Amino acid sequence: MTPAHTPDDRLARALQAASGIDFVGARLNSVGGGCINRTLEVQAGHRTYFLKLNDAAALPMFEAEADGLTALAACDAFRVPRPLAWGATDSEAFLLLEHVQLRPLASAEDGRRFAAALVELHRNTDERFGWTRDNYIGATPQHNTLHDGWARFLVECRLVPQLQLARAKGYAGALGRDADKLLERIPSLFLDYRPRASLLHGDLWNGNAAIAADGTPVIFDPAVYRGDRDADLAMSELFGGFPSAFYAAYRNAWPPADGYELRKTLYNLYHILNHLNLFGRGYLGQAERMMRTLAAALLR
Repeated sequence: MTPAHTPDDRLARALQAASGIDFVGARLNSVGGGCINRTLEVQAGHRTYFLKLNDAAALPMFEAEADGLTALAACDAFRVPRPLAWGATDSEAFLLLEHVQLRPLASAEDGRRFAAALVELHRNTDERFGWTRDNYIGATPQHNTLHDGWARFLVECRLVPQLQLARAKGYAGALGRDADKLLERIPSLFLDYRPRASLLHGDLWNGNAAIAADGTPVIFDPAVYRGDRDADLAMSELFGGFPSAFYAAYRNAWPPADGYELRKTLYNLYHILNHLNLFGRGYLGQAERMMRTLAAALLR
């Protein structure tokens, strides 16, 4: 952790105006864990807060995050850091959050508790897929136009925008000439499988999940929308995964329908394409392999 410092006058005034908390003499300590925002612990009086900072143009991203956190908290399945204030100075956007002492999921009991909470979250369903506003997946805009059908939402609001970005960045040839044909065939996966429109975290890898000091499961950094619950479950298997007890407990409580393995590849293609678009060619090979797997199943 870097040495503590105080917020500049503009930021201190903006934080106080937005939150009603006195930030005179507050101490900021930089913390790691993010590649998009600057993250800090704030000591103000006898209280500790968590602060995210970015360029002023990033305010819509923080507004969307506050919306997602509020929606997840309303479900009451997980502990969710409360958004306390957000806004911007002429140079910096900020999001002030409740500080929660966290530790990684590690034990079998952690996994079982997290699974029970996720099942409860996913049982919060509605009639339509999408969300009441667009938001962000990482730093990429995420389209959430409400749809009556899951397959159409998945194609139009998830895969098409990422493939368009990838093409603009010069990856069209590597991803294959069959990409458009593949998109046309995706609805065939859902002729007999009709998922509910569950409330989803939307970016559920192990870096956005933790356990509070009292053992309560915690989620944060959401990209909320309503969709197939398998999309959350699939992403949980990316980038290190969760404890094996989590998967056993979730599947015991609410087993995925047949065909999950292929749907997992489809849903995680969205995230790998996003990483390709955000972070570059290092994710191209994985995206190509996933496209080939889907093409082998859908373009026979």
